[in-house]
Amino acid sequence: MYSQREIISGERISFKTDDGRVVIINDDFLSTNMIQSDSIDLIVTSPPYNVDIHYGSYKDDIPYEKYLEFTEKWLSKAFELVKPDGRLCLNIPLDKSKGRREEGFQSVYADVVSIAKKVGWKYFSTIVWNESNISRRTAWGSWLNASAPYVIAPVEVIVVFYKKHWKKTSGSGVSDITREEFIEWTNGLWTFPGENRKKIGHPAPFPLELPKRCIKLFSFVDDVVLDPFLGSGTTLIACSLLNRRGTGVEVDRKYCELAKNRLIKEGKIFQRELTVE
Repeated sequence: MYSQREIISGERISFKTDDGRVVIINDDFLSTNMIQSDSIDLIVTSPPYNVDIHYGSYKDDIPYEKYLEFTEKWLSKAFELVKPDGRLCLNIPLDKSKGRREEGFQSVYADVVSIAKKVGWKYFSTIVWNESNISRRTAWGSWLNASAPYVIAPVEVIVVFYKKHWKKTSGSGVSDITREEFIEWTNGLWTFPGENRKKIGHPAPFPLELPKRCIKLFSFVDDVVLDPFLGSGTTLIACSLLNRRGTGVEVDRKYCELAKNRLIKEGKIFQRELTVE
């Protein structure tokens, strides 16, 4: 069974299980030095979208060029942290249609893929996530008129990258994905609902199904999974339930506490022993 401890290092406070399998680092991902280079098997994350979501400690409405500069910095650091056969599953919007009005629509997916390749990531594939509970549209542009209609795709994407070579050679070599899951999930169109932000207590949580699929499809049992923008902790919950070692970095102390409490309740980190079947 697990117990918990708090580690204080300067302004950083981290939650960690005694065996070190689950770690929450309260720090800025760009400046933290608490993760070793070439140590991560898989990154699963959804960074801020820059659409003016009201996070606690992060301004989510900066000029688009500054957002792309931020993206290049964190993707560069993430590249350094993964193993040579390490992978990245990046959940981002297809485009940006809200936020700063003067910037209008932005091709977020195309721009981020270009930046990722620039800093060294190799592109593998794109999964289209069809959220079945997408909110009702309120913006149509020119209603029933060809002058300026808006075309908005009610989907997000999960872009899959790798560092040096796609074939995974490190780790336990043990996969826990079922035949049915493999057949369904290797189809690049995933349909499942999003998460209720009021239920979770975070303005932009993604559902457990998203990291669950990425982790089972792209990592071995006991691999090390990182979420550099942990938020409400969903990636670490999936790690705990799926016998992976998980590290999450979150700049907001309040969300670190939320993630810890969710891990105890939903990840059951104090109620079960993790074993490799």
